[in-house]
Amino acid sequence: MNLTTLTKKIFRDRETALTIVKIIHGYWKELRASGVDHVTIMNFCGTHEWTTAHYGIRSVLPDGLEMVAGPGCPVCVTPSFHVEAAVKLAHEGLTVYTFGDAYKLPAVKKVEGYRSLAEAKTAGCDVQVVYSFVDAVTDVRKTGKESVFLGVGFETTCPGYAAAVSRPGYPKNLSVISAGRLTPPAAKYAVKKVGRVSGVIAPGHVSTIIGAGVWSFLPEEFGIPTVVAGFEPIDVLIAVANILQMIQHNNPKLVVEYSRAVTWEGNLTAQKLLSEVFEVRKASWRGIGFIDDSGFFFKDKYEDVDALQLYGLKEPGESDWRYDLLPGCRCGHVVLGLARPSD
Repeated sequence: MNLTTLTKKIFRDRETALTIVKIIHGYWKELRASGVDHVTIMNFCGTHEWTTAHYGIRSVLPDGLEMVAGPGCPVCVTPSFHVEAAVKLAHEGLTVYTFGDAYKLPAVKKVEGYRSLAEAKTAGCDVQVVYSFVDAVTDVRKTGKESVFLGVGFETTCPGYAAAVSRPGYPKNLSVISAGRLTPPAAKYAVKKVGRVSGVIAPGHVSTIIGAGVWSFLPEEFGIPTVVAGFEPIDVLIAVANILQMIQHNNPKLVVEYSRAVTWEGNLTAQKLLSEVFEVRKASWRGIGFIDDSGFFFKDKYEDVDALQLYGLKEPGESDWRYDLLPGCRCGHVVLGLARPSD
């Protein structure tokens, strides 16, 4: 049995899960006795939300204990402008690379009759789906074509961009639309906006890069119990139990449940790469608006990689930007935990 199989066996064990569920219900009973009738726990990672939904975790939680999703999916919050820019460049003859989950991401308005890269590809544009940025770099070296990468992602993905573009021999014919975003500023924005968050499950993948310590502001500034958790069902249940325990004892703090992968300081090498290649500035999030210090933008040193600079594509500023959602769409409320996908 390899380590991956063993980990899944441990962290998906039914009896262990049921034991933790009983503990959760025990904490909840004590909270109800003390007058607490509603608790909202927000996660900031799409994978946590997937685990919660896939394993039916909400169905085993007590009534009144609500789990909501925060802005933890980098594709969901990618501004329409970046998709529009990628479609425009594809129509102009460039090869456009991106990840599978960004491939079908729709823009608000059509560009040359197309709303997504998937639609542009059906019209004959050269759009390639890759598993990693390195795959795009490798392919560009072979083709020699002028190309661009739609670079979505949080702190987990962006070090890969930084490592590649800063390496000697990076192909000059591959530029990047940097749509990278930082999660802690969005978390701060969300808890202020929602105003009823009782606990936070912080993202495990992101925390392997930025470190668990970054999330200290949640308990220290807002008094919100916070758990950096892994992505198996047992991880999520333990996080819920920890949060309820902290609420019961009125002792908000930061707990690292995902200690098998996350350290307090994070990956210092990756952090150094990010600071070398990118500067952090106010940036727009789809359905939300502009958030201070939340976007990765190429430094002037790397302007020859910045697709927006190279092709004269100017990002909308706050004065001429509106929430870029299709009419009637409530995605902005969903990613802030103010509505459910079914609403």
